[in-house]
Parts: sequence; structure tokens; C-alpha cells
Amino acid sequence: MRNEHVTRIVTIGLFAALSYVVFTFLQIKIALPGGDATSIHLGNAVCVLGALIMSGLYGGLGGAIGMTIGDLLDPVYIIYAPKTFILKLCIGLITGLVAHRIGKINTLTDSKKIFKWALIASISGLLFNVIFDPLVGYFYKLVILGKPAAELTLAWNITATSINAVISTVAAVAVYMALRPALLRSQCLYAPAAKGTSYDK
Repeated sequence: MRNEHVTRIVTIGLFAALSYVVFTFLQIKIALPGGDATSIHLGNAVCVLGALIMSGLYGGLGGAIGMTIGDLLDPVYIIYAPKTFILKLCIGLITGLVAHRIGKINTLTDSKKIFKWALIASISGLLFNVIFDPLVGYFYKLVILGKPAAELTLAWNITATSINAVISTVAAVAVYMALRPALLRSQCLYAPAAKGTSYDK
């Protein structure tokens, strides 16, 4: 049991580090009027991948921690760190819910069904982000920066978030399907809930 908890913590740390690196160093930042910015990045793909491999809670935590650290270390994004943590955690939770609770992805052996549920779960988590990231961001900016700045960046944020969702879905599902056989052989996929332990929180 102790080794199990250590493994979870280490894995969360790994995904946090990976999401930070991908978000910080592989993003295409788009400067917006008023000193604001949005970006095209694959940080959300890491969050989704973690949820597919581990669970919604642990995958979401890894992605949320990594991208929140990225925000905190960037003067442009630092004010958005709380929003980032909550939204990225929710991406993981929703992806994990669909993949593990509904799709029972860790009990499946048919590759077509695995692909189907990995895709549905990824789309579900990232669709949430497409809707709520710009919406929450708008009201967040409305309170902090005022109405003109919020309205000015809304369209750009919707566009960037939508592009990120498509790219992240393709990347996360492709990497998951490629890694799954090796993860199964090395027993790196967490045991399914049917065996008595729930990892699909």
C-alpha cells in the first residue's frame, strides 16, 4: 500500500513536470492588446493523457499543478493561475470519469473499443474546457481588468482554446494508444475498479 501511494505521488509529479515543460517551452504565444496573451499549446494533452493512464483525479492534478506553475512563473499569465488550476483539474476529472467509470477502459481488450472510449473521454474533458475556459476567463478578466479588456480578448481565447482542444485530443489519444501495450506489459496502468480498487475518481 505504501509503495502504491509513493508510485501515485511520483506519477503525479512526472505528469506535472511534463505538462509544465510542454506548456512553457512548446507553446506558441499570441500577444493580445492591453498586455494580455493567449497561446496554442499541448499542456491539456498531458492532462488528458494522465487521466487516461491513471485516473481523473491524479491525471488532473498532474496537469493542473504543472500548468499552474507555468502561469505563476510567467508575468503575463500569473493572475490566471487560480483559474488554470481549477479548469485543468476539471479536464482530468471529466476525462477520467468517462474513461474509467463509464467506459471501463482499463478492463477492455478490444482495441477499437479502447480507442472509442479514449476518444470520447478526451473530447468530453476538452469540450468542457472549450466552453468554460473562455467563459470563466471572461468573467475573471471582467472583475480584475474591466469590461473593455474582457470583451477584447474573448474571441481570441475561444479560437485558441478550440484549436488547443483539437490538437490535444489527437495527441493524447494517439500517445495513449501507442503507449498502452507497453504500459500493460510493465503493469504501469492502474488496476481497474473491478478488482476492488477505484482509480477512476
